[in-house]
Amino acid sequence: MWKNFNHIAHMKDRVGHLCVCVLIEMCRYPLGMTGGQIQDEDISASSHWSESTAARFGRLDFDNGDGDGAWCPDIMSEADGLKEYLQVDLRSLHFITLVGTQGRHADGMGNEFAQRYRIKYSRDGSSWVGWHDRKGRQIIEGNSNAYDVVLKDLEPPIIARFVRFMPVTDHSMIVCMRVELYGCEWLDGLMSYSIPDGHQMIYRGLDVFFNDSVYDGASAERLTKGLGQLTDGTWGLDDFLHSHSYNFWPGYDYVGWNNRSFPRGYVEMIFEFDHVRNFSSMKVHCNNMFSRGVRMFRQVTCYFRSGSEWEADPVTFRPAVDRVSQSARFITVPLGDRTASTIKCRFHFSDLWMLFSEVAFQSGKKKEKKKKRKAKIGCSLWDDPTHKVDDSNTRILIGCLVAIIAILLAIIVIILWRQVWQKIFLSPPNASVSCLKEISEHLWRSATATRPMLRLFFSKKESSTSCRAFAAGGSDGAPHYAEADIISLQESSDSSTYSITAVNMNFFAGTDSSMREFPRHKLTFKEKLGEGQFGEVHLCEAEGMQDFLGEDLSIEGNNESPLLVAVKTLREDANKNARNDFLKEIRIMSRLRDPNIVRLLAVCVDTDPLCMITEYMENGDLNQFLCNLRLKAADEDEIKQEETEGKSMVSYTTLIGMAVQIASGMKYLSSLNFVHRDLATRNCLVGKKYTIKIADFGMSRNLYRGDYYRIQGRAVLPIRWMSWESILLGKFTMASDVWAFGVTLWEILTLCKEQPYSQLSDEQVIENTGEFFREQGKQVYLPKPPCCPDRIYKDLMLSCWRRNAKQRPSFQEIHSQLLESLA
Repeated sequence: MWKNFNHIAHMKDRVGHLCVCVLIEMCRYPLGMTGGQIQDEDISASSHWSESTAARFGRLDFDNGDGDGAWCPDIMSEADGLKEYLQVDLRSLHFITLVGTQGRHADGMGNEFAQRYRIKYSRDGSSWVGWHDRKGRQIIEGNSNAYDVVLKDLEPPIIARFVRFMPVTDHSMIVCMRVELYGCEWLDGLMSYSIPDGHQMIYRGLDVFFNDSVYDGASAERLTKGLGQLTDGTWGLDDFLHSHSYNFWPGYDYVGWNNRSFPRGYVEMIFEFDHVRNFSSMKVHCNNMFSRGVRMFRQVTCYFRSGSEWEADPVTFRPAVDRVSQSARFITVPLGDRTASTIKCRFHFSDLWMLFSEVAFQSGKKKEKKKKRKAKIGCSLWDDPTHKVDDSNTRILIGCLVAIIAILLAIIVIILWRQVWQKIFLSPPNASVSCLKEISEHLWRSATATRPMLRLFFSKKESSTSCRAFAAGGSDGAPHYAEADIISLQESSDSSTYSITAVNMNFFAGTDSSMREFPRHKLTFKEKLGEGQFGEVHLCEAEGMQDFLGEDLSIEGNNESPLLVAVKTLREDANKNARNDFLKEIRIMSRLRDPNIVRLLAVCVDTDPLCMITEYMENGDLNQFLCNLRLKAADEDEIKQEETEGKSMVSYTTLIGMAVQIASGMKYLSSLNFVHRDLATRNCLVGKKYTIKIADFGMSRNLYRGDYYRIQGRAVLPIRWMSWESILLGKFTMASDVWAFGVTLWEILTLCKEQPYSQLSDEQVIENTGEFFREQGKQVYLPKPPCCPDRIYKDLMLSCWRRNAKQRPSFQEIHSQLLESLA
């Protein structure tokens, strides 16, 4: 059956239907009728023929039994035909993409099946909607015999908790049904959205309709209490006149509005959710074909409501203006972890038309405040200072009790870990998200208890740690380069000390003679780049820095003008351990010397706040730099490109040249057994003539907040760039950096126009890592960028994402292979 699923996905991929292709592949899991996860009490029916054909027997079983069990309604009269139904309660909202039906053959003694049927669904159990396909047809062709399973794609898919199967019959035969639903949990929690009805465009005599044609709520001048094309998992093409399905009218994939119909200059949308949630971001897929008067929104302002009143302070976001590329794209709107059950967003026009094809939210359940309480250790006898124990056997008794407790704890740990790992191997695929989140949260809670603030470790040992070690609360001791705030510290009970892993102090003995104290008064603040848990990162100008540096640290620049630098500071109220960590980080950074690694230039540690001064490149980070470029149509001559084209275009050769530099820098780090942990375009800086240097403070920038996933408020992880073993096992090695390099190369070749796995939620990304772990061929890879040759995608990119870390190429091999591709 899975072969059929993959075939469907690949066929759609060949016609460019990327969204549905990927989403169907990720969201086609059996929801529990077959496997028994759906309980008998959650299966009901309007009637049944006999006790042996009650609703609970309506489980599709792929003919594993004798085919005797099925749901058969009471004899259907013509008047009551459409009133008979088999109902399934999924207990929560699900995104349902496929249904399967089967008849009852009773091992040759029966011949009952449903030739046709309808589906109704509900999100709340009270309001029911009849499903119809994209052409308005409600009847689904069912079975032609009592044996075979017939699978039907739901186009459009439905979002529901309750689903009813309603057989349609001509009364010439008795009807019996066995059913299964396929999909995945609807993690958005979105119950309905309310929007103005879409408008009609006349383009060169062609009627273009931007109405929400599959909306399942009330339709008037405004659509209310329903869901439709903005949540159907399909986003539109760059050219809105074309559709994924050739049989529909121009504009079909978009919902759009004309500016002239909105005197206030904005379209208001209201989103209702299943409960109060904590919202981190909203993703909106927009068309940007400005040559036809269509642009992405100029500004969005979102209001939040948890009760009856809207909160006074909204969130406002302005996306970067793109006057170059007419590609449709997702825009991520940060929502600042605001709490609400209803969100009202006003999208302001920047041109005559505004077209959307998908809106998705990233959120979690509202966290309850924990009540503070003091824990008493020991019994009242030991708490009494006036009572003295004078028993010579007390120490022996206490020792025995401690030993017994330790043995019991070890047994509990083993049992719990067996259960956790059994969840991976034995649980159905649709349960994998919660299982994997449970594992990763457990691992990271253990790891954060012993991981220091900054990148302190520098040893000749990779950070590979077994599951058992993590289960016991261990943490790797690997050197790492990335911003340390990726892992937040777990404070001790007195809020003043932190657990610090032992460091090889011999390495930090002495001070690098080239690292000098820079006069603070010569630093001029330009802008705040970001902040982390214990400090901030500022963009500054350093006056006289060129004269200050030694020969081995001299860098290109005009000696007469101030040098642009990044200054990382430690807050003055940081505790002693955090200060020591900051100083140790300086000693590590001072020893890194490579043309493709951002260098530490000087420090300010004589007084508070402690500062380290590093290089900063005038063109900023690689992610934003590439976002403002477009790919040249042909690999033209690059001579005087900057002058003639204003840096608005870039060639494939130049992009590979950037990747070569990143690979070179990583080759240097790996030669020192140094693990980066957060390699991505946001952590690379761009200088003159496309010079690239690897940096580490992307995490501290609010701009990239959406690139990190928070686990129970403690660990903040760049999961879309992380290998499966890093997410599930907390295992960081050079091989996991290679995985991240593959994603970074994908970013470069797509010009950072979208986030990796942008069509997947964070939970689906974690679920996909579980597929890599299970290695059953269901894992989803990033697609080949349009400009990427097959040899680079298949031989290099995919090799970086191999399940077996030992089979991934080294950075030496990656560097050589990229250089050969330029030859």
